[in-house]
Amino acid sequence: MSYAVSAALQSAVFAAVASDIAVSDAVGDAVYDALPSGAVPSIYVAIGPETVRAADDKTGDGAEHRFTVSVVTEVPGFFAAKEVAGHVCDVLHDADLSLDRGRLVSLRFDRARAVKIDKGQGRRIDLTFRARTEDNQSTI
Repeated sequence: MSYAVSAALQSAVFAAVASDIAVSDAVGDAVYDALPSGAVPSIYVAIGPETVRAADDKTGDGAEHRFTVSVVTEVPGFFAAKEVAGHVCDVLHDADLSLDRGRLVSLRFDRARAVKIDKGQGRRIDLTFRARTEDNQSTI
């Protein structure tokens, strides 16, 4: 197993989502891997938690990453958040992302959870994706 590809995967996911025209039209430049200090926009996308487990095979070190991309809005109703979540899925599901280290074998949408937040005033949709990576760097 190698966790070494995780940063490269996060960078590629962030770049793909942040540079997508449909996502940008919906949230501007409000795509984050860490929320900025102070006020946040009324709708934004955040690259979130990740769990990783070994997925080595006879060809080398590998890992299965399950990571969350959240769409958060203070707007009541799920419609706007669902539109943005759909754009994020369009960007990432079956994406062929180039990584700075390792190789992305597959990237698939796994599940979503839509919830009310802020005492029912806002909404959050957590999209979970499953990525399979291989680390092609030698540990020698």
